[in-house]
Amino acid sequence: MGCGCLIVLMAGVSPRFVMAFLWIFTDRLSIAFNSFFMGFAGFLLMPFTSVLYAMAYSPVTEVQGFGWVLVGFGVLLDFGAWGASGREARSRYATAA
Repeated sequence: MGCGCLIVLMAGVSPRFVMAFLWIFTDRLSIAFNSFFMGFAGFLLMPFTSVLYAMAYSPVTEVQGFGWVLVGFGVLLDFGAWGASGREARSRYATAA
């Protein structure tokens, strides 16, 4: 797949859209994840991590070196998204009550 940079840039905006795009148009998710349930759990719970893992995965060597840095960055993005959404919900409900 020759548009990896475009996929990563789109993942910054909507990782679930990118996962759907990869699932429909490529076999990247099938290569990276052993089962449908692992990919689906990643889609629901940690989409940034799942997209970056799928992009860093190589069938021969799996994830190595800088790939793990990308996966770690995905974990940080997911935790940041969870924290930001929780903070926004608390502030929204505090002003409504």
